[in-house]
Amino acid sequence: MHRALTRGVAFGAVILASFTLTQVGTTTLLAQSNALVIASGLDNPRGLAFGPDGALYVAEAGRGGQTTLCDVGGNGQPRCYGPTGAITRITGIGVHNQIVTGLPSVAGASGTDALGPADIDFGFNSAWVTIGFGANPLQRSVYEAAGIRFGSLVRVTGIGQWSYVLDISDHEISSNPDGGPRDSNPFGLRVLSDRVIVADAGANALLQIGQFGQTTTLAVFPRRTVGPATIDEVPTSVAVGPDGAYYVGQLTGAPFPVGAARIYRVPANGGTPAVVAEGFTTVIDVAFDLPRNAAYVLEHDSDGIIPTTGPGLDGRLIRINTQTGARDVIASTRLVKPGGVAVGGDGAVYMTRRTGLPGLGEVVRIVP
Repeated sequence: MHRALTRGVAFGAVILASFTLTQVGTTTLLAQSNALVIASGLDNPRGLAFGPDGALYVAEAGRGGQTTLCDVGGNGQPRCYGPTGAITRITGIGVHNQIVTGLPSVAGASGTDALGPADIDFGFNSAWVTIGFGANPLQRSVYEAAGIRFGSLVRVTGIGQWSYVLDISDHEISSNPDGGPRDSNPFGLRVLSDRVIVADAGANALLQIGQFGQTTTLAVFPRRTVGPATIDEVPTSVAVGPDGAYYVGQLTGAPFPVGAARIYRVPANGGTPAVVAEGFTTVIDVAFDLPRNAAYVLEHDSDGIIPTTGPGLDGRLIRINTQTGARDVIASTRLVKPGGVAVGGDGAVYMTRRTGLPGLGEVVRIVP
């Protein structure tokens, strides 16, 4: 998923007008609402977003394929390409269909933990999708020779046709923002009125793409020491806060220490990231519900991914009151390996789960 797989806490706060992520007291575990499955049978589903038509769109990373186009992933295991990535449109409970197919995907023989479409957002009269990679971009030559562009930004038109628009991972080759081993995995995505913002989990950087395709570094997240381990930050997600700044969630790198993940604030024009909230574990997505003064933090695995068996398979959804800073755990059981979160206009929360499994991925709806 990111460079962290190949490499091996107090609480911060910021107050901006009436907006705060300051914690008040201890985190409260609420009586959990039932999670309603609204879509199933998905291949490694990741990010999701509501479109201008009110439907919910999900990026499916696919299941790779059995072609001869193969390389070695960041985890040291062989993986092969297949045109199995997709975008699924959900219009009701159990009512969904793939409106975009043939997107690039790469995975091992089992199809688990595929890399491909990672996130989706809307703007400029189109849908936009990040295509991940999770390794040194120089390894892409075997795919590029066949016209397959991992580490890219894809544009989808209203009739479901898609095209490569920009090589995001090329910025890692030319600039290598954090100065470490070259690695790129374009992941979290936000499309604004005049720019596109991408969290590159492999590059440990937040990137900005201008209207004419110019890519610049907004922020770098340097490695840090947690206990005996030195870890990458691994920014996975980006959300725009009520102050217009970018709020970036970090997965952290291996060994994924419990409680080591943070939320950073990056000024709209870029700059040094500031810690605004911490004490999380493997943050995979962040979303705001501004009308209800809420921020949601989605943890991929609440005990830090390692080990990968037992109760540690459950992620966790945490709601933060942006006025008081109080934290509530909204969901923490049966939320197996979640990968993305979006808030509906009615305040309901939608999440992908089982995001590392081909054919078993789901989207669930929870009323907080």
